[in-house]
Amino acid sequence: MIAKIGRGTNLFGALSYNNIKVEQQNGKILFTNKMIETIDGKYTVSQLAKSFDLYLAANKNTEKTTLHISLNPDPKDKVSDKKYIKMAQDYMNEMGYGKQPYVVFKHTDIDRPHIHIVTVSVDEQGNKISDKFEKRKSMKVCRSLEQKYHLINATDKDISNVFLELQPVDYQKGHVKNQMTAVINKLLEDYKFQTIGEYNALLSLYNITTEKVQKNEKVTENAFLYFASNNKGEKSTVPFKSSLFGDKAGVKNLTVHFAKSKEWLKLNPAKNTLKTAISSIMKIAVNEGDFKSRLEGMNIQTVIRKNDSGRIYGVTFIDHNSKAVYNGSNLCKEFSANVFNDWWNNRTKPDLPINFDDSSISMYSSENPESFSENSHELFNFFENVLNFTVDGFSILPENQGEDYEELQFEKITKRKRAKKR
Repeated sequence: MIAKIGRGTNLFGALSYNNIKVEQQNGKILFTNKMIETIDGKYTVSQLAKSFDLYLAANKNTEKTTLHISLNPDPKDKVSDKKYIKMAQDYMNEMGYGKQPYVVFKHTDIDRPHIHIVTVSVDEQGNKISDKFEKRKSMKVCRSLEQKYHLINATDKDISNVFLELQPVDYQKGHVKNQMTAVINKLLEDYKFQTIGEYNALLSLYNITTEKVQKNEKVTENAFLYFASNNKGEKSTVPFKSSLFGDKAGVKNLTVHFAKSKEWLKLNPAKNTLKTAISSIMKIAVNEGDFKSRLEGMNIQTVIRKNDSGRIYGVTFIDHNSKAVYNGSNLCKEFSANVFNDWWNNRTKPDLPINFDDSSISMYSSENPESFSENSHELFNFFENVLNFTVDGFSILPENQGEDYEELQFEKITKRKRAKKR
């Protein structure tokens, strides 16, 4: 079993992410500890959050008060709900959080069921609960729980891979090829995406971009060139041939990857959860920054592509929870680039006449309509990217990807820029 621990500044984002799973019937609340109970056992996010109010109000000087933990047994392990509850209780007790209020969620929307635990890292007096040697301690507890509950032991290789945290490429540090190789290989291994635009959106998070070069007099075959970029997305290095990063990064294998991803993304059980999360945030966000920040609290990043005049021509959502990348228009027309351009550039916010289940809107506080005002309590600002110091444990060709307005627009702009340079 492997534990993943995330820390953030806001509780609401962690609770929202998990409660959407419950609303979409892709998860359930297994257990609550020292939480205010409801009559029917059902909770909105606001109801869950109330149990932590006193702890957050007493907080003295701890910045990242939200603790979001996932416990991930081997996929071959058969773990009952009762055993999950006992495992969660044992883990929290051993880690020093047994007397804290916390809620245990079970996720069932992927082939590997697992549990999430949400709590706060300050006690009733507002003092931070020690996290000294937490990584080492967590690993020790996991080994103990494996023995106690007869779980498959996580191998040393599994654990070492878990602690490999991808970092954006920094061309100024040197060894650029090695930095890029680590990122590209890991993204191709873990994430699903079906177009070059989606691939580039994902790469951009790590200061990498790629371009497809068509076969011509100087190039013997279609190929991809990769570049390291700076924080503004500008190319900062000479091009690197895809062959330098292995077969996976080349045209042939990416074409296969895109085609397989296209089918997987259609059937992705977390797709509706993602759509509901985006829809929910669109209803309450006040601007682009607010929208992106709130989604980041759910571990979903948004990549916006704009032309020189500021017009939005592409929107891509990267769901780090299900390792899925979607152009907005591939999710539904209400998430297309034109919709967001009208909203953020023309101040025309969409009405969202969306047909899919939007029941999880109830998770936002109907009891307190001021919950999302810009001056609301820190609790209701979605927390920034979760820092995981322990973690668990992508068609280029037209016939494989279909017509995509955003992709075509992107290619046209790229061609214009090349023409200007000539």
